[in-house]
Amino acid sequence: MGSSVEALQGKGPNGNAASDDGNAVKLQRKITLMNGVALIVGTIIGSGIFVAPTGVYSGTKSVGLSIIIWCLSGLFSTLGALCYAELGTSVTRSGGDYAYIYVAFGPLAAFLLLWISLLIIRPTTQAIVAITFAEYAAKPFFPECKPPENAVRLLAAVCLCLLTAINCLSVRWAMRIQSVFTAAKLFALVAIILAGVYHVGTGQLDNFSQPFEGNYEITQIALSFYSGLFAFGGWNFLNFVTEELQNPYKNLPRAIWIALPMVTGVYVLANVAYFAVLSGVEIESSPAVALSFGMKMFGTLTWLVPVFVALSTFGGVNGILFTSARLFLTGSQEGHLPDFFSFIHVRRSTPIPSLIFTCVTSLAMLLISDVFVLINYYGQILWLSVAASIAGMLWLRRKHPDLPRPIRVSTWIPVTFLVCCAFLVLFPIPTQPWNTVVGGAITLSGVPVYYLCVKWKNKPQGYHRWIRGTTVFLQELMEVTPPEAAQTLSQQ
Repeated sequence: MGSSVEALQGKGPNGNAASDDGNAVKLQRKITLMNGVALIVGTIIGSGIFVAPTGVYSGTKSVGLSIIIWCLSGLFSTLGALCYAELGTSVTRSGGDYAYIYVAFGPLAAFLLLWISLLIIRPTTQAIVAITFAEYAAKPFFPECKPPENAVRLLAAVCLCLLTAINCLSVRWAMRIQSVFTAAKLFALVAIILAGVYHVGTGQLDNFSQPFEGNYEITQIALSFYSGLFAFGGWNFLNFVTEELQNPYKNLPRAIWIALPMVTGVYVLANVAYFAVLSGVEIESSPAVALSFGMKMFGTLTWLVPVFVALSTFGGVNGILFTSARLFLTGSQEGHLPDFFSFIHVRRSTPIPSLIFTCVTSLAMLLISDVFVLINYYGQILWLSVAASIAGMLWLRRKHPDLPRPIRVSTWIPVTFLVCCAFLVLFPIPTQPWNTVVGGAITLSGVPVYYLCVKWKNKPQGYHRWIRGTTVFLQELMEVTPPEAAQTLSQQ
């Protein structure tokens, strides 16, 4: 059991943290507690709070129910984050959900998660946030009309490429960007909240006159939760970089406890401000709620709203890109992606191949135009994968009862969370069966890929020569090398 625990903890045979040796070519522990808080807050507060209020209200048609959904979304995310705090302090390998599912349910289940993350979840999330950044960044140049679609997509592509380059150059620069832009987005939301408080203070409460009239159809409420929870997406992203987090046993739960209540409070107050100023019809018809709010409240300073929203979403793209690369790096270390994706720059200690791969897949997703279609499309798959991680936590308690758990949450928390995940996955099926069919087909398509590319070891020699030649060429081109990694997840 001793070597098993070391593998689960991400430690080498001597019991030391795998990344503590500053002289080895590997990921270094450069992420502080405040960096971790900025990563969580900066990743959560991206595009969601500026576009998701439309999706939440469109399903409920109710001001009161919409605000309740925002409160419950924050509570739900906090419950999930508490479960991930236990997972992240007992399985300290980077990779988040992928690492937990691998340890709990084995390589095939983990590969299927990696497969859908690679094809749908991560590139879709990054594309949504990048497009939102581009729309708001371009808006000051097109005050009287919507920015041209091609210009928006080009600007989104520039955003992805620029941040990829920065992440390739330096972890510290990436974290500095995260901290600076997190402060900017909090400033923007505080300005919205204060403007809403001023509006309410003048006695203009017409939009709250009948707050609970609306649509209470259960499937529509589930779809509204997709939009609300999309805005909270990122609450588990610090778990993807635990190997780079200083003192993860203390700093991971601390970062969660600081970040989640802060974001929930800001989100609920921001939505109250939106509803105080904008009617339900205005919110439902506006894909850019913050901009509509600014046009009513800030007069000649309205141009500041798209600027601050663009800063917010820019930081969101950075956080998603940073964590996505670590997911693919861990998958490569386990043999589920080509070895090249686990290589690290010899001087900068950054996973350049994984970062570039993440950027390319996100650029491909820019070809899809409708943001809300993307949110609903991958929502079921996303929550199914999160539910699998939480179920894995319960299974690990049974499978490895002696595994050190610096944090152990009460059993009712993961059970409640799993029940809510079942609601999110199952209830939208009658109204959007095609999304379920396509998502399930993409997930299951990973099974033959797994057996062909991972399990089949006796591939033709020509294939191996081509892989080696390509790897050596790219390795020399990018100045990357295999990391001196800790024991893999399979060594348990």
